[in-house]
Amino acid sequence: MFEILPLAAALGDKIDSSFFGLDTSVFSFFGNLQNGALTIIAKMFTSMGDENFIIPVAILALCLCLFKKTRKYGFAVLFAVACGTIITNLWLKPLVLRVRPYNTLQLTDFWPKFSQWYAAAGSLSESDYSFPSGHTTSAFEVATALCICLAANKKGKVAWIPPVLALGTMCSRIYLMVHYPTDVFAGAVIGICSGIIGFALACLACLIFSKVKFLDSIDAGKLFKNGINAKVCGALIAVFLLAVWGFSFGKLLTESDEIKCAYSAEYDCNNKARIGESKYPPIDGKNYCKIHWKQLTSEGAQADEQAGEDSETQAPAAQPAEPSEDITATEQPEEYQTAAAA
Repeated sequence: MFEILPLAAALGDKIDSSFFGLDTSVFSFFGNLQNGALTIIAKMFTSMGDENFIIPVAILALCLCLFKKTRKYGFAVLFAVACGTIITNLWLKPLVLRVRPYNTLQLTDFWPKFSQWYAAAGSLSESDYSFPSGHTTSAFEVATALCICLAANKKGKVAWIPPVLALGTMCSRIYLMVHYPTDVFAGAVIGICSGIIGFALACLACLIFSKVKFLDSIDAGKLFKNGINAKVCGALIAVFLLAVWGFSFGKLLTESDEIKCAYSAEYDCNNKARIGESKYPPIDGKNYCKIHWKQLTSEGAQADEQAGEDSETQAPAAQPAEPSEDITATEQPEEYQTAAAA
């Protein structure tokens, strides 16, 4: 596994160098727009792509699957989230290994400007790799799935709202200086594709439910004797989403106070340190982000392995035992007989 890491790291570096001009130009555009009000708005939008928002949305989608009238919405969002998570977090991030801009740009002449914008935006941090943007993927996968579902149900008047919110999340990640522009572009493409796949799978799932009798009979709406008022249901969902959004936004406002990673070999890492997690215990009393924790522990394991190999190499070869006096000359090995004769 570790033999693949240098190649993957080189891929992240290649993206950095290939799109340096584009990325820094877009950073400059957003940096020159910064002001207090826009920073608050950016944090509000970025909180919609955070796991504190997306996980409750996925749980809500699961609940919607239990109701026949909303089943397609629920399945579309669930499948979209699953698809986007697999592609972004389980495949591309570990494959590309692109480090966050607030770390790698310290090694460039662009850092003096960038560091000012990063500090002005609140010095937010993440603990994983940069490419592609997970927040952007999450926002667009949900938005695309909902947009297609709404359009399919002839609710085009509101179908445009989710994509606009997702676009705001995408721009906020650049404005807050926690992602390269190319990260969010890739995240948007993955999110849109995941949303389309999610809708297609939802249609297939609903078709299966309609064909299989015992599945088609699953409808939590039957528990309500007088039925469910669509407007009341919609209002409850809206209140739930606003409450979750408020919680996610509140958590985001405290991020600048969190302890940063102790790594300082190539750059001063601004990633979020993993504190109080048994999976990422301190190393020599210092806390690291999960990237550098894995890096340091793997290097330590490799160093121990190498030390073991070196000690085996340097160990003196075993000397042949002296012949026993009780063994006769004829029983002794030939080399000892020759030596005795000499």
